[in-house]
Amino acid sequence: MQRLADRDINTAATLTAPWAALVVDDDAGVRQSLRLCLEAAGARVLGVASGGAALEALERGRFDVVFLDLWLGAEAGLEVLRKMLQRQPGLGVIVVTAYASFESAVNAVKLGAADYVPKPFTPDQVRLAASRVVEAQRLRRKVAELQAALDETGEPAFFESLSPRFVTFLQNAARVAASDAVVLLCGESGSGKTVVARWIGRHSSRADAPFVTVSAPSLSDITVKIRDAEGGTLLLDEVSDVPADAQARLVRFLDDRTYEPVGEVQEQQGNVRVIATTSRDLVAEVRSGRMRDDLRQRLEVVTLSVPALRERPEDIVPLARHYLALFGRKQRRPGLELSADAENALRAHTWPGNLRELRNAIERAVILGSRQIIDGTELGLMSPSHAEPEDGPSFAHVGAMVSLDALEREHIARVVAQSPSLEAAARVLGIDATTLQRKRKRYGLM
Repeated sequence: MQRLADRDINTAATLTAPWAALVVDDDAGVRQSLRLCLEAAGARVLGVASGGAALEALERGRFDVVFLDLWLGAEAGLEVLRKMLQRQPGLGVIVVTAYASFESAVNAVKLGAADYVPKPFTPDQVRLAASRVVEAQRLRRKVAELQAALDETGEPAFFESLSPRFVTFLQNAARVAASDAVVLLCGESGSGKTVVARWIGRHSSRADAPFVTVSAPSLSDITVKIRDAEGGTLLLDEVSDVPADAQARLVRFLDDRTYEPVGEVQEQQGNVRVIATTSRDLVAEVRSGRMRDDLRQRLEVVTLSVPALRERPEDIVPLARHYLALFGRKQRRPGLELSADAENALRAHTWPGNLRELRNAIERAVILGSRQIIDGTELGLMSPSHAEPEDGPSFAHVGAMVSLDALEREHIARVVAQSPSLEAAARVLGIDATTLQRKRKRYGLM
C-alpha cells in the first residue's frame, strides 16, 4: 500500500479514455465533491448513499473504480467492502477514511481494497488514486483477455495458416480492423468467429479500451452492455437470437449511437464499436419473423465469412499438433505426438463442429490416452455414415474407468461441436441454454 501524500502530487491525474466510478458515501456533500473531482478527470460517476444501493449498482453495471466511505451511518464500511469483493473479486475499491482511522484503512487494504484516501482530501489526491487503480484494472483485464485467448482458442496458431483461402480472409479482416465500421462475422458454429472478433478488437484503434462480449440469447438490457463497453468494442455473439425488445434498442443505437439507460430519463451518447456473429442466414431469420429487417441491414455494413475448417484442409494437422502441445502442457504430458494413422484420420474427417470439434477431440485424447503417440482410435472421430445408436452416445473410451462427470463432459462437448448453435445443442441435450452455459463453464468447455 502506498500512502498518497500531498508532496507526491504535482498535477492532477487525468485518464483520457472513458471510465466509470461508483461513489458510496452517506454524506451528500462528500458525494458531490468526489463527483466533481472524478468528472473533471473524464469519469462517468454514479453516487449512492448506502451499501445496499452500492451492491445493487454493481449488479447492474461495471465500474472501473469504487470510492467507499468506511463510515456509512449505521452500516459497517468494512462489511460492505467484503460483500463487494465477494461479488466482484479484484474490484478496484478505494476507501475513504478520516486521519484518525488509519487502522481501519489498513484493515480495508488487508481485506482487498486497492488504496485509501484520507478525509479531508484534495482533488489531486482523489484523481491520482483513481488513475492508479483504473490503469491497474485495465492492465489486468488486458492480460486476462490475452491469456484467455491463448488458452481457449489456440492463438496464435489460428492465424498461422497454410490455406490460401484463409490467408485472403485474414487480409480482409486486417483491413476491417483498421476501420471503425459495424462488422458481421458469419460462419458455422465452432469456426472461430469469436476468435476473429477479438483479433479485430486487438488490432483496432480501440485495443486498449474494454472489449465486452455478450451472448445474445441472454441479453436483457442492451444499454448496460453499451455502457460497459464505452470507448471500446461490444461483441454480440449469435446476434439473430437477440430478444425482440433489445433488437429495437440496438437498432436505435446503431442509427445514431444514442441510448437511454434503464432508470434514467436523459439520453446518452455512446462511443462503442459493434461486432456481431451469426451461424444462421439472417435473411431467413427475417422471413421467419425472428429478426427485424432494419437490424439486419444495420449489421451488414461489413460482412466477413469465416471459412469452415474443412475449407482450409492445409491447416487441420498443424492446428491439431498445436492443440496437442497446448493440452499436453496443461495435463503435464509433454512431448506427445500424432501417429500417421491419426493424421490421416484428421484429414479424412469432415469436421462438422469445426475448430471446436478439433479442439475437443485432441483434449479428449490427451486426457484419456496413456501413450506418447496418439493414434487414430484415440481421437474418437466418427464419419457421417457412423451415426450414434438410438440408445445413446458411443464414447471412444467405453469400458474405461471414468466418472459420470467425464461422460457428461464428453457428451456435451460432442453435441455442442456438432450443433449449429448453443440453443440447438441445449434442445438436443434436453436442457435450457442457461443450464448448458453453466455446465460448459463447469467443465472448461467455454
